[in-house]
Amino acid sequence: MDSPAWPTPPTSGPFCLADQDGYARWRDAKLAAAPTGIGELVVEVADPRKLTEAEYAALLDRCRRANMALYVSTTGGDADTAIPVELGRRFGLTHLDHNPGADPAGITPITVVDGSGYIPYSNRPISWHTDGYYNRSDRQILGLLLHCVEQSPEGGESGLIDHELLYIAMRDAHPEYVEALMATDVMTIPGNMEDPRVMRPDRSGPVFWVDPATGTLQMRYTARKRNIVWKEAPLVAAAVAWIRTQCETAAYCLRGMLRPGWGLLCNNVLHDRTGFVDQAEQRPRLLYRGRYYDRIAGTGR
Repeated sequence: MDSPAWPTPPTSGPFCLADQDGYARWRDAKLAAAPTGIGELVVEVADPRKLTEAEYAALLDRCRRANMALYVSTTGGDADTAIPVELGRRFGLTHLDHNPGADPAGITPITVVDGSGYIPYSNRPISWHTDGYYNRSDRQILGLLLHCVEQSPEGGESGLIDHELLYIAMRDAHPEYVEALMATDVMTIPGNMEDPRVMRPDRSGPVFWVDPATGTLQMRYTARKRNIVWKEAPLVAAAVAWIRTQCETAAYCLRGMLRPGWGLLCNNVLHDRTGFVDQAEQRPRLLYRGRYYDRIAGTGR
């Protein structure tokens, strides 16, 4: 067996389709706390490596409300990988996904790499996704940290969506879509047997699932149209089309640019990236990425 079985859909609580009261209470609290604009996510910090108690509390508050926070610091141009490492550690993010591009500590430099063949290491746009959707069920990415060292002069804007808000919109309009997307065989990523660094078999799993350790809703998704197999069912096709439309039109889709010294701390929310253009006379765009098997501490149910 490639990995343990996925958790089965819950039989009670806000993410159980039969528990309308539990869902209504969670939904109302979530919507009341949700930010109305990207500015509400921003926290100014002096040094991400050494947060003050007030800075830590402000970032945690945003993550509790929106599953994400944006920090602004004056560390732009500082290529110290301790910045994401220490910031992540402060929030209980310690179990890093050591993908092939990562350094020994597990931090991955995201920059253009000639001949890589992987879109994150190019200047091409990246469609909506959550990180690590192709990972084993017991190696799912729950936490994500992006720190900007250098930005390109043109492009590179990111879109951000709290997956819990997407879930609410879908459940309110089409609960049958939610049920279809919680099936453990609804989305399959074909195996990769060509690159010896990332060899893996086909991996199937749900789009929405509930982490039994924290009772929190997680999402596994990619808008890619190649190298993905969706379950052949009319409800699945309709649900996937609905998500694509929501990601481009929903009011809860927030857009912004990470500037040098800025960063994103999140529970692996949906995100995308526009294409960008580096200039020969400037340092190339460089972000540090940390992918974690942990969720941000203090944001569970």
